[in-house]
Amino acid sequence: MSTHPDARRVLDAAPRQLYVGGAWRDAEGGATMPVEDPATGETLCEVADASVADGAAALDAAVAAQRDWAATPPNERSEVLHRAFTLMQERSDDLALLMTLEMGKSLAESKGEIAYAAEFFRWFTGEALRIDGYFKQAGNGQSRVLVMKQPVGPCLFITPWNFPAAMGTRKIAPAIAAGCTMVVKPAEQTPLSMLALARLLEDAGLPPGVLNVVPTSASSELAKPLIADPRLRKLSFTGSTEVGRTLIAQASEQVLKTSMELGGNAPFVVFEDADLDAAVEQAMVAKMRNMGEACTSANRFHVQASVAEEFAARLTEKMQALTLGHGADEGTDVGPLIDADQRGKVAELVDDAVAKGATAVTGGGVRDGAGYFFEPTVLTGVPTDARLLKEEIFGPVAPIATFETEEEAVAAANDTEFGLVAYLFTRDLSRALRVSEALETGMIGLNQGLVSNAGAPFGGVKQSGLGREGGNEGIAEYLETKYVAVKL
Repeated sequence: MSTHPDARRVLDAAPRQLYVGGAWRDAEGGATMPVEDPATGETLCEVADASVADGAAALDAAVAAQRDWAATPPNERSEVLHRAFTLMQERSDDLALLMTLEMGKSLAESKGEIAYAAEFFRWFTGEALRIDGYFKQAGNGQSRVLVMKQPVGPCLFITPWNFPAAMGTRKIAPAIAAGCTMVVKPAEQTPLSMLALARLLEDAGLPPGVLNVVPTSASSELAKPLIADPRLRKLSFTGSTEVGRTLIAQASEQVLKTSMELGGNAPFVVFEDADLDAAVEQAMVAKMRNMGEACTSANRFHVQASVAEEFAARLTEKMQALTLGHGADEGTDVGPLIDADQRGKVAELVDDAVAKGATAVTGGGVRDGAGYFFEPTVLTGVPTDARLLKEEIFGPVAPIATFETEEEAVAAANDTEFGLVAYLFTRDLSRALRVSEALETGMIGLNQGLVSNAGAPFGGVKQSGLGREGGNEGIAEYLETKYVAVKL
């Protein structure tokens, strides 16, 4: 484990039980599962490992709490969210360190995620007070149209390991604001951050049963019967497209309302008129945030041929300056990948590209020693048949391909089944608008490498998902529309 002076204290203080119906309790039969430090491969601690019966108990608690929570005045729901925002700020250092220990990202990045995660509590503090409908005269003048918005009902949230706090608050906050109860199944690799959020919301005054957290090593076994339960009203998942397709199929049996934030294959397009200094700086943000383990990560760099060599040289210089190490250690820029499987997938994609003719101008391999480290890598001369131009890399690898014309750039950027985010660098306003309209993605970073914003609608098109999280659209995912025809 890290030698950080607060590591042991933070870990010992972290909750490790299930949180069901407002009570902290062991899993059925006392089952536990290990939480690993990806920087060392060592076990940090054991947490409760929920069974199918535990999952059912969590849904029972959510269903039991739904009526009263839906009837809770918006002011009270808003106040819970505001207290949660304040507590998250107060506990940010400990929450960030806990995240780094179980997930691996640098402490600076973890602090950034905690700040971002807290913003969802702040944003939906206001949204809880802005749920409205309308009343109007019918066209025939003989009746009136009354439209109201009501909470969807009990929800199941399945959250990922790469942003274990923010991907939780992005779902939990709008559900609280709308008046929905929920069961949360965090990723097996990173349960501690979600359990810490549960304690924080408990301290913020969230009533028992509104939030229930059930970490498990048997995700599909626990989730499947919950999705099939007719009392569940909504499913929200963040993760791979492959798993998302399976969950959508399961949800279709109950015609569940779904939100799916799935895989990405983000193109990073640099035109010859771009500010190269800014493009390289933002490329580091888009590529190296979270060690490249982000659905929004720049997955492939399409650079106009006339500036490709210069862009590659500057990006290589930046990548070579990064320091690998334990995320909690001072001076660390790049932490480990989450586990051996993930590192193996990254290595396989790099090896495939090199075998097909790409050149690793820096990095390209696994770092020797403990932990799941992979070297920051820049690949040039990447051929069009390289797998990493089609598949999500989820690691610190920047493959560079070239284009000659704007039409070629757009075609290459859109040549994927995914459509989450794209990054576009140009100083030509007309080109910026033309290309932005032509790109088949739900989000675009125009001359910037970060699009995440609690006040903006996050989500993709094509195989990258359904629905939006954050912004004005975020709370709509947790509300149903009811129309009442009023006879005068």
